[in-house]
Amino acid sequence: MIDSDGFRANVGIILANTEGQVLWTKRIGHDSWQFPQGGIDRGETPFDAMYRELYEEVGLCPHHVEVLGVTHDWLRYRLPKRYVRLGQEPLCIGQKQKWFLLRLDEKNTDFIRFDTATPEFDEWAWVSYWYPLGQVVPFKRGVYQKALLELAERLPLKKGLRL
Repeated sequence: MIDSDGFRANVGIILANTEGQVLWTKRIGHDSWQFPQGGIDRGETPFDAMYRELYEEVGLCPHHVEVLGVTHDWLRYRLPKRYVRLGQEPLCIGQKQKWFLLRLDEKNTDFIRFDTATPEFDEWAWVSYWYPLGQVVPFKRGVYQKALLELAERLPLKKGLRL
């Protein structure tokens, strides 16, 4: 769904473990890493889309995770001009996203998989909470920073751990 300003509605997923690390995924066939994310289909709520994308992209079901938080507002980024498909209607110039912070208990780590109907990732790693800011493609960095900052306080950590 692309709004009247040209932004595609989307969800982003920050999946954390109980150590405060986050799931960092590598796009299949590329050397680029990102958080799982995906579009919101017509008639879906952001929560519905998040659970669908969670299953489609990393094989996890709602009972595998706990929702810790969601960004209050839509966070937007513009695509670089080279990625804008000028002949496409409606024209998409970027994405607007609701970001979700989820916690995955270690006992459910074995359920992470990429053998889905249309795999998007082929590797994953647990990384420190702030690591993605220095690694994600530059045009997404601002959105990642806003989402991580807003959701950081929602991540309960074991005593003695710090983000």
